[in-house]
Amino acid sequence: MIQSEFQQIAHKIPLEPGVYKYYDARDELLYVGKAKNLRKRVSSYFTKTFTTYKTHELVQRIKRVEFTIVNSEQDAFLLENSLIKQFQPRFNIDLKDDKSYPYMVFKNEPFPRIFLTRHKIDDGSEYLGPFTSVAKVRELLDFIKTTIQLRTCNLNLTEKNISRGKFKVCLEYHLGNCKGPCEGKQSEEEYAKSLAQVKNIMKGNLSPVITHFKSEMKEYAANLDFEKAEILKKKIDHLEQYQARSVVVSRHVNNADVFSMLREGDLAYVNFITVQNGTIVHTHTSQLETHLDETDEEILSFAVAQLRTTFNSISNEIVVPFPIEFPEEGVVITVPKGGDKKKLLDLSEKNVNYFLDELRKKKILQLEGKDDMERKKVLYQLQADLQLPDVPVHIECFDNSNFQGSYPVSAMVCFRNGLPSKNDYRRFNVKTVSGINDFATMKEVVFRRYKRLKEETAPLPQLVIIDGGKGQLGAALEAVEELQLQGHMTVVGLAKNEEEIFFPGDKEPVKLPYNSESLNLIRRIRDEVHRFGITFHRQKRSKGTFKNELEGIKGIGKNTADNLLKEFKSVKRIRELPEQELVRVVGLSKAKIIRDYFESGKPL
Repeated sequence: MIQSEFQQIAHKIPLEPGVYKYYDARDELLYVGKAKNLRKRVSSYFTKTFTTYKTHELVQRIKRVEFTIVNSEQDAFLLENSLIKQFQPRFNIDLKDDKSYPYMVFKNEPFPRIFLTRHKIDDGSEYLGPFTSVAKVRELLDFIKTTIQLRTCNLNLTEKNISRGKFKVCLEYHLGNCKGPCEGKQSEEEYAKSLAQVKNIMKGNLSPVITHFKSEMKEYAANLDFEKAEILKKKIDHLEQYQARSVVVSRHVNNADVFSMLREGDLAYVNFITVQNGTIVHTHTSQLETHLDETDEEILSFAVAQLRTTFNSISNEIVVPFPIEFPEEGVVITVPKGGDKKKLLDLSEKNVNYFLDELRKKKILQLEGKDDMERKKVLYQLQADLQLPDVPVHIECFDNSNFQGSYPVSAMVCFRNGLPSKNDYRRFNVKTVSGINDFATMKEVVFRRYKRLKEETAPLPQLVIIDGGKGQLGAALEAVEELQLQGHMTVVGLAKNEEEIFFPGDKEPVKLPYNSESLNLIRRIRDEVHRFGITFHRQKRSKGTFKNELEGIKGIGKNTADNLLKEFKSVKRIRELPEQELVRVVGLSKAKIIRDYFESGKPL
C-alpha cells in the first residue's frame, strides 16, 4: 500500500486505543499491533522512513487494514498478545518456544492421584504449572512421595466400592507411603489436607507444612505414641533440609517474576525466573526472532506477556532491567538499582548469558564435529558462493563496539580451516580517533593489524570480513590501499541486519542461500566477533579504564557526568541538547559549562 492509497482510508481509522491488523493481497495476516491512538500509530507506517529492509517490505505488502477498538491500553495490550499467539503473523516477533511443558495434575476423582503430564484435558482436573524442567518436577514428586502419604494406585475409590470392601491395602500401605483409603482407613477430608500440603510444597511454601507436622508430632508425643512422633520428626528434618538446599532469595522478596534480555541482531534471548515465597521455583530462557524495527522495550514487553501467559504467572511484581510498557492492573514494574531484587536480576542475566554461550558452543560444534573433508567442503562452498580466488582457509573478521555512544573499542577474530583460532584473536584500544567515528576506527584497526602482519612477513588471510556495511568497508579498504596490499586478500562488508555481503565497488549485495553451510559459517564468525568484542568492552568498563568524555570538561566531576549519561544515554545526545534540558539535571552553572565546551567546537 502506497501513501496515496493510505490517505484515502486514514480518516476512517479511529483516534481511540485498539489493535490493528495488516493483510496482504492474498488476505494473509502479516502483522498485529497495539496503539493508544490507532490513526496516529497506523499513519506512522506510511509517513516515516524506516531504516530496515524488513519494515519497508511489510509496508509494500499491506493491502488491507483492519482494526478493533477497545476500552483501554491494557485491553489493547492483552488482545495484541492473544492474537499474536493465536495467528503467529509473519512480521511479528516470533517466540521460538514450541515445547510442551510438564504439568502436575490433581486428577478429578475420589482421593485424587497426583502425577506428571504434558497434556491438559478438560475433565475437571486441577493442573499446576507448567514447569520448565521435567527433571525438577520428577524430583519434586519423589520428595512429595517420601513426605506426604498419598495413593499411587489407579483404583476407582468411590464410596460405594470402598463400603463393599472391594479393595485390599497394598505394599505401599505397609511401607508407610499410603494411609489406605481403599479400605476406608483414611477419610476424604484427611486426604484433602494432604493435597493442600502438596500444593504448598509445589509453590515453595514449606512453612505451613512444617508447622502442621510439628503440631501432629507434639500430639503423638503427648499421647506417648513416640514411634509415630519419630516418623514425623524425620519428615520435618527432610522438609527443612529441602528448604535449605532450595534457592532462597530473601525474606524481603515474596512473589515476583524476573526478566532479563540479551539481544544480538534479529535475535533476542529472554530469561524468566519465578520467585514464590522467597524461593526460586523455576527458570527458563527463550529465543525470540524480531522482524521489524522493534525496540528493546517492545521485545521485552512482548516476551513478558507471552511467558507470563504460558507459565500461568499471577505474581503482582515484575522485575526488569529497564522500564517497559505493561499496562496490566495490579502489576508493579520494578527496575532495581540495588538490594535483593538487583541480585535476582543479576542472576537472571547470568542465566541468559550462559544460555547464549551454550548456544554458540553448539553452533561451533556443528562444524567441529565434522571431519577435515567435511569442513573443507564448507570452505569450498564459501569460495564458490563468493567467487573467491582462493579457498578461505584463513578468515579474519573485525567489529567495532561502543557503549551509549562512548568508549569505542574494536575486536578481530580469526578462523582457520573453519574453526576458531583463539590464539590469533586480537583486541584494539582505539588510539587515533576522538569520540565515536566507526569509519575512522575501522580504518585504524585494519591498518594496525595488517601493517604488523606485513612487517612480520606473516601469512595474510584469504578473506577479511568487515562487520558493518559499505561505510566501514570503504574505510577498511583505505587502510589496505595505504599498505599496498590490494589483491593480496579479499575484503568484504557484512550488512548488520540483512546478512548481505558487499564487495568493493558493487552496487548490489550478494545474498547467500538462507540456510546454506557457507552463510552459517559467516554467521558463526560474526557471532564470535560480537561476543569477543562485547566481552572486551565489559572488562574495560568493569575495570574503570574508560574515561567519560564529560569528565574531561573542567568543572564537571564524575558524579555529574554519570548522572547526565544515565538521563540522556549518550554523549552525542548531550552535545545536541539545549541548555534548558541540561539545567533540569545539573543546574544552571554546570549546564552553561557543558554548553560552552561543546559550542567551542571540541571534538566528541
